[in-house]
Amino acid sequence: MQNSKANFLTKFSIILAVFIQSFNCQANTFDLQRADSLFNTNNYQEAMVYYENMLENDQVFSPAMLLKMAFISEGKGDFSKASFYLAKYYDINPNPRVITKIKTLTEQPNLVGYEISDGDRFFKFLSDLQQEITGIFAALLLISIITLLFFKEKANKPKYYIPTLMLIFFAFIANNFLKEPSTGIVTGSPTIIMNKPTAGGKLIKNVDPGHRVIIKSSKDIWYEIEWGNQKAFVKKESITKL
Repeated sequence: MQNSKANFLTKFSIILAVFIQSFNCQANTFDLQRADSLFNTNNYQEAMVYYENMLENDQVFSPAMLLKMAFISEGKGDFSKASFYLAKYYDINPNPRVITKIKTLTEQPNLVGYEISDGDRFFKFLSDLQQEITGIFAALLLISIITLLFFKEKANKPKYYIPTLMLIFFAFIANNFLKEPSTGIVTGSPTIIMNKPTAGGKLIKNVDPGHRVIIKSSKDIWYEIEWGNQKAFVKKESITKL
């Protein structure tokens, strides 16, 4: 009897979770369609309310949505927010034209942090497929374990376990390290970049908003970032995460 109740609760929980997830997806789709409809009829302020709610509360966005938010913000004269949305778009689609636009909005021709190498592009390609790659390694690992169990009498030497161990390693790497670094955009004006997370540290540079940085870690009121291939620190209040 207890097992029947436990099985029922388990199945009910799974079905409820799937239903809630499906409902949330439908709600997000409806909100996006509503916002796009308002945008297309030039009701930008109303559209922006929907866009901001999806981005801030639901953490849901699309590249096209970010471009529309940047367009609306620029029209309102809020160049800081427009730059933020474009920088967030750049994280998804590193297009050189986006950099040019951000430079125009911030009136800074020498922005730092938007350089993307071929290696960065390849890693982004892999990180975008992280779930699929991890799933493939997990499936191969499961097949490998089943094969070992099925042929356990013949697989009596250490060499037969090498493929399984390698798949465990690759699945672990894909699941834990195949992730894009956290990025942020400088929004403080001006922003002081230090060599240590303390007011007594050495000043590296004093910059204006618009620069894009890679956030390595967080400690108290400081972010550790990369700046000019060196470790640096910036107060959190001066950085907005992308």
